[in-house]
Amino acid sequence: MSQGTETHHFRRMIAIWVVLSAALDLVFYFVVGPHVPPGAMTSSAGGAQFDFNVLFLIAFPVMLAVWVYWAYALIVWRGSRAGADEPEGGPKARGHLGIQIGWIATTTVIVIGVFVFGTVELVAPAGAGGGEGPSPIWTPTSHDVLPVQVIAQQWEFTYRYPTFGGFETSQLMIPDDTTIAFHVTSVDVIHSFWAYQLGVKADANPSEDNVAYTTTKQLGGFTVRCSELCGLWHGAMYDYGRVLPKSQFFVWAQSTERQNAANTKDLPPFAYTYVPDANGANGGLYPDNVDQYSKVEQYGATNPSQ
Repeated sequence: MSQGTETHHFRRMIAIWVVLSAALDLVFYFVVGPHVPPGAMTSSAGGAQFDFNVLFLIAFPVMLAVWVYWAYALIVWRGSRAGADEPEGGPKARGHLGIQIGWIATTTVIVIGVFVFGTVELVAPAGAGGGEGPSPIWTPTSHDVLPVQVIAQQWEFTYRYPTFGGFETSQLMIPDDTTIAFHVTSVDVIHSFWAYQLGVKADANPSEDNVAYTTTKQLGGFTVRCSELCGLWHGAMYDYGRVLPKSQFFVWAQSTERQNAANTKDLPPFAYTYVPDANGANGGLYPDNVDQYSKVEQYGATNPSQ
């Protein structure tokens, strides 16, 4: 092939690639993008959706370049094509310095750009819905934060609301347009709190307070699952929650606080962590003695009633 023919083929492939990349990226962003999980119910969920869409828009043209070259070569340079010349490898078949430098430079810029983008998207939304431990480095700018404690135990989640007397309930209700601080802990083994549609995921470790932030944006229901293998019934450790209008949430919280007042008195004082019960799922959920590890709560101890 002559130099002119090579240039013609190269320019033709570039033109095809540019048109397809621009058209399909736009289709994905406007048609598919708004429906990409986990949705946009909260700031962290919307951030995860946006991050995925951006990364796809960057990666798809790279993948499309390979497809375009493969398809073009298969059609134009296939050996069975009538009148096709026998392919010959000349000096330029050994390499092309410009293409090599361009490829290395382009991929380097993409990788560094993705690194910077990912770091900003992790820091700006206060940890992006992930657990940050007891002393979060990235905190929300809002000064009006509702704390909700998530207590994991084999094999259920319960929730305490310290701003409403510290009552505990199996219902997870949160208000719309509000920044939530989930304080995640466990009273037996290691679990993981995963509120899928909220874009929140934080490990639940015994005697540890793992804080995750998000801000609610939409009303509706969401699913909560344990995403850390925690025993025989791990697969059944899930429930559901709802994002409510603020007025409806306050009515629910205040009425639940009144209804549970007697039960709340029997709970240990609210704390961000509780000492795990040595009896695990077969015993009480909390220590029933001033001594955190009384004889009753030692593994293998004999129950005094027996």
